[in-house]
Amino acid sequence: MKKPCLFLGIDSGATTCKVNAINAAGKPLDATLRQFPTRSKEGREVLLADWIYAAETFLKIHQLTWDTVEGVGIAMPGPFDSYGVLGALPNYPSDLRGWTYLEDFKHRVKHHAGRPLPVATGNDGHLAGLAESKELPHETPGGMLLLAPGSGLGSAYVDASGRLLEGDHYSAGFFCCMPLPYAELGLPKLRCGCGRDWGCTERYCALSGLPDLIRLVLPRHPGHAYEQRTLSGREQALGLRDLAQEGDLLALEVFDLQAKALGYAVAMGSMAYDPSYVVIGGGLMDPDATIPDFRQRYLDGIRASAAKYLWIPPDDLHIHAARLGEHAQAIGAALLAKVQALGPPHESTPSSSL
Repeated sequence: MKKPCLFLGIDSGATTCKVNAINAAGKPLDATLRQFPTRSKEGREVLLADWIYAAETFLKIHQLTWDTVEGVGIAMPGPFDSYGVLGALPNYPSDLRGWTYLEDFKHRVKHHAGRPLPVATGNDGHLAGLAESKELPHETPGGMLLLAPGSGLGSAYVDASGRLLEGDHYSAGFFCCMPLPYAELGLPKLRCGCGRDWGCTERYCALSGLPDLIRLVLPRHPGHAYEQRTLSGREQALGLRDLAQEGDLLALEVFDLQAKALGYAVAMGSMAYDPSYVVIGGGLMDPDATIPDFRQRYLDGIRASAAKYLWIPPDDLHIHAARLGEHAQAIGAALLAKVQALGPPHESTPSSSL
């Protein structure tokens, strides 16, 4: 019996990582989200051990071994100082900057697999876009822009041929910290966690900015439970999605503002890349955590906001909800591993067209 041929993908965050795999045909192995702890605050060796533990636990769940693995991909938040070298990341300890994590991980994989394996890396938002581009219902050929608000704002552009745009420093399409026309939202300039103070986009459409938006909107909702200040700003933000789906007016206003902000980002992305498709990801699009009416309201708000500023007819820009949810980054990393193992068409680019 021929052994399965798999490519592992790991999506690493500061506190958790997710793992999935694809087969030789590029199909994901697991529909269940497999999530494991990562202890980045305890240093490099612990983080490497956590990645290996996550990979081996995933294989064990599926009654597989390293013998079936032909390549490994790891999705990391950016920016990078260079390929496979961590830059300054807001959620990672500062002493990890400059870590050549890819080289160290290659050695660790070789030790556990018992043989050298191709190991590739990329920005987590980029790789999510790569995975989502495979799921598009293509009415016509065209490029795809991904915007995925979570803790921050993940983003990616994949052209009509399936090639991921990474840029010379692996930072192409980082909409998270591009300035947004915040005055059009009736909001003040908000300082971003990256340190920039010009009104970074993610501050207006991602989880990190929700405490500020709640604070600014709250005076328009006298008597709201959040006035009692019994919850921290982060706790309020984490509870807001459920409140919105229960019809809470403050929560709906905040998410309407975020949809409008993301619509501006869609319009900016349309000007920059001229895509035919935009895919909206993130927790507000998660069908396991949100109801259809909420998702539709959010998408409609994005479409209406973007339409006002598009240069192309709005009907020529197809805006879809993401299909892979929290699996996207790990699946994208696995797809990247497959390309690395089989040899990319353009050897100078670590991750190229799939």
